[in-house]
Amino acid sequence: MNLAELGVFLRSRRARIRPDEVGLPGGPRRRVPGLRRDEVANLAGASVDYYTELERGRGAQPSAQMLAALARALRLDSDERAHLFHLAGRPVPPPHGHLAHVQPAMLDLLGRLTGTPAQIITDLHETLVQNPLAVALLGAHPRGGGFEASFAYRWFTDPAARAVYPPEDHQHQSEAFAADLRAALGRRGRDRHAEELVARLRRLSTEFEELWARGDVAVRRRDSKRIVHPEVGVLDLDCLTLLSEDGRQRLLWFVPRAGTDAADRLRLLEVVGSQELGSTR
Repeated sequence: MNLAELGVFLRSRRARIRPDEVGLPGGPRRRVPGLRRDEVANLAGASVDYYTELERGRGAQPSAQMLAALARALRLDSDERAHLFHLAGRPVPPPHGHLAHVQPAMLDLLGRLTGTPAQIITDLHETLVQNPLAVALLGAHPRGGGFEASFAYRWFTDPAARAVYPPEDHQHQSEAFAADLRAALGRRGRDRHAEELVARLRRLSTEFEELWARGDVAVRRRDSKRIVHPEVGVLDLDCLTLLSEDGRQRLLWFVPRAGTDAADRLRLLEVVGSQELGSTR
């Protein structure tokens, strides 16, 4: 662990990022190149005092979760991200789970989708990062690791996970998850994590085992969803998908379905979401 060098590295990466690259306003009165400390802290979900101490090479060893958040806030590529973890004395996370590296280009696109719910997930349905509207619509993704990081896994093992969709839509969602996971498993080849996830689902869920036995395979590129929200009701949405080059990550964004009142409900959701965010600060 080299906290002094970690601070130097963070400062150098912060200085090279333009505010518009992360969805922040610029302006002629900025007195520092790149981002300010408070902007990085806000993007990473940290306090300004905590981040300031990191740049000064002080304080406790940052957690893997904080390092992953900083890497995303500073748009680090895979080599820079690995270096960040090495300086902090933490092992580089595996390429799966909620700490997986997100390509800076995908983060840039996510940052531009400010008026619609959007998030980046893996092909195993592990949520990596969400914009505020996606948090308001779907809730914050779990912070823990393991198979529970996958929404597809929770769908078949935790009845509470299904509350996001109306009961009459559950069969369609189950079929789509099973077919999509089969496509992911085939694309990944001999991927131990994916193989273990599917094997555990087959042991724990009779429904999944029956669907898996059908042999259906289909990458989930676009879908229509009805999302149940406790405050604004049911939103009829089209879910659009952009896949990374290797197919392992996806940018999802949700738009109102034509002929429905989803646009009005999304505007209400934006108000409700901002109020809930403010109440937690």
